[in-house]
Amino acid sequence: MTEREYNNCVRDYADGLYRFVLKSLKNEADAEDVVQSAFEELWKLRSTVIPETAKSLLYTIAYRKMIDWIRKNKKMSFVEEVETHETRTVHPPANLKDALHHALEKLDATKKALVLLKDYEGYSYEEIGGITGLSESQVKVYLHRARLQLKAYIVKMENVL
Repeated sequence: MTEREYNNCVRDYADGLYRFVLKSLKNEADAEDVVQSAFEELWKLRSTVIPETAKSLLYTIAYRKMIDWIRKNKKMSFVEEVETHETRTVHPPANLKDALHHALEKLDATKKALVLLKDYEGYSYEEIGGITGLSESQVKVYLHRARLQLKAYIVKMENVL
């Protein structure tokens, strides 16, 4: 991959990659860090990267870095959630978009990433398997389960508009 091809990757894929990571991490600064780190990794690997596969490789790198970030910060956020759990009140979503957003938040990191990659970014099952390291059949099963969870959450009476 040449420097020009790398710059084209940054121009073409940075926004979509950022959206994908931001939806999972829910923090702009953390999402920017993960995306920057993914592009740094791609730069280091540029001599071995085929430009046609750069997008898939970039999403794979970002996905793995995002999962690492989630694992690293999970313990700390869990303690914070326990401490503030008593003061939280649950408000029903104001519209369907909010309901879907709340439903996505209920999914674990893997299922959420699969839904985002398939339904938001438009990747095929095979491409998602390459990004996440899952087999194509595992992607289909996990995605099916995630959609069932989303459906169950959205159709609950307290979540209906």
